[in-house]
Parts: sequence; structure tokens; C-alpha cells
Amino acid sequence: MKKQPAINDLLQVMVKLRSPTGCPWDREQSHRTLRRHAIEEVYELIDAIEAGDDIEMAEELGDLLLQVVFHCQLASERGAFDFEKVTRHLVDKLIRRHPHVFATTKVKDIDEVWANWEKIKQAEKHGTKHARHSALDGIPKHLPALLRVEKLAKKARKAKLLGDSSPARKMTKAQVAKELFALAEFAQSRGWGAEELLCAETKKVERGLRRLEQTQLPKNRH
Repeated sequence: MKKQPAINDLLQVMVKLRSPTGCPWDREQSHRTLRRHAIEEVYELIDAIEAGDDIEMAEELGDLLLQVVFHCQLASERGAFDFEKVTRHLVDKLIRRHPHVFATTKVKDIDEVWANWEKIKQAEKHGTKHARHSALDGIPKHLPALLRVEKLAKKARKAKLLGDSSPARKMTKAQVAKELFALAEFAQSRGWGAEELLCAETKKVERGLRRLEQTQLPKNRH
């Protein structure tokens, strides 16, 4: 007898864990209580990737998949969505956002691929509560501070809200690394949280960039 795909076994195991005769811990979880576990699993996967450990990577990918299946089961129980809907949505999105692979669109380089991706994404969200009215929209609120700065700077440069760094400020990677460490260490010595300081500064800079974007809107329409 042919065995069913392992993903079907996983879905059935998750149903059992959440059942009245299942695991007490699994039964008391919610989307909110699982949030930190998803973050931890991602970081553990990154550790395995950087170590080049395929065995550990396979295990951590499984743990990350468990988070997806767990959330799908919780949502299914309240009639919101299920694993099938999530995977179908993903398949459709990948096909829709790769017209150069699944349709007749021609692209000359990766930059054009990304430009098309952003246009398609914007069209998908148009008219919904997730519509993006600013070039700076779409950055996750809970990203670590440095990652948020990188995302904000990248989007701002694409929208021509930021220019390149001044040549006088150009530094090597080693110099940047040392300065970042020194700044974080200095903040800690003063009893300040470098993460919190950078988050607050990033929010302030983002507000300024959004105001600048608003002043440029009439020009962009012509």
C-alpha cells in the first residue's frame, strides 16, 4: 500500500495534538502565544545555514514548517483559512508574480524582475486595506532595528527620497563594523538600549521621508 505524502501525516498529527485528547500545551496555544516561537525557529535555521549543517538545516526547516501548520490549524478551527488555502494562495501568487517565467513577459535583468514584482504586488493590494499609498509602506513593524533601517533606506533610495551616502562618509566594511559595535557598546555603558535608540530614530527619519514624499507627489504625477 502506497504511503500518503508526509505533509498529510503532519496535518493529521496537528489535528490530533489540538484535539480534546491531544496535548495540553498544544491545545492552549494561540496565534499570539506562538509568535516568539516562529522568530526563534527562523534564527535557529539561520544558525544551521551559516554552519553549513544540512542535517540541522533539515530539522530546523521542519520546525519552521510546524509553525505554519500550527497557525493553519488554529485558523481552520475558527473558520478563517486552512493549509490548503495558504498553499493555493502561495502557488497562485508565485505564478502571478513571475510573468517572465509563466507568461510572455520579457525581462533583461534582475532589476527589471524586481520592478515587475513591485508593480504586480501594488496592483494586487490596490483597493484593499493593505493598499500601499507610499513607497515606504510594507516594512514589517517588528523587524530588528538594523534590518528596519536597511529596508527603509533601500525603499527610500528607490523612490529617490534618499541619495547615496556622502563620499566623505565612505568607510570599509571593517570600519563600519567597528563603529557599529563601538556605538552599541557606548550606549550600553550609558544605560541606553541601542536597539530602542535606533528604533526611535528610524521612526523619526521615516516620518520626515514621508513628509518629503508628499511634497514630491505633484511632480511625480507629471
